Amino acid sequence: MIRFVFFHSSTPPEYKNPLKPHKSKTLLKMFTTTFTSSPPFLPLRSASSPANKPPPSSAVRCCATFRKSLEEVYKVRVERSVSKERLEELGVDNWSTWKSGKCRVPWNWHVDQLVYIVSGEVRVLPDGAKSGERHMRFVAGDLVRYPKWMEADMYFDGPYEERYSFRAYGDDN
Repeated sequence: MIRFVFFHSSTPPEYKNPLKPHKSKTLLKMFTTTFTSSPPFLPLRSASSPANKPPPSSAVRCCATFRKSLEEVYKVRVERSVSKERLEELGVDNWSTWKSGKCRVPWNWHVDQLVYIVSGEVRVLPDGAKSGERHMRFVAGDLVRYPKWMEADMYFDGPYEERYSFRAYGDDN
């Protein structure tokens, strides 16, 4: 995920950095957009280009921040739209079943758990993530591996069914 932040400032010409406060009141507006796929690319100016001069004091500046997904941060592995062959390979039909309705469940994993979502969807908000700002979302057909010692709140918005299996350390299926 790439997050672009655009700054538009009206600063005196002698002051070049719009991110730091200035004695004269600097007007700073921030526009943010997030791309989950490749962003559109803008042409770059060459060093010999006459347009390669410093921007005027009232210009739009851009910087990009790269943010890891929560799955990467919390080491949750996800396979989307799992094939029937993969489910047979794992023996999902022999796993335990768990069902729920609309609710919130605080959960902590003491061992690795592999979950196949049969129906419904779940939003997972890990402890330490700012409430509601970022969450993981898994839907029917996803195969999710939650790591040992993870703690999170799970939100179910309707009927939900999963098959689950607890995994031993080092079992990478």
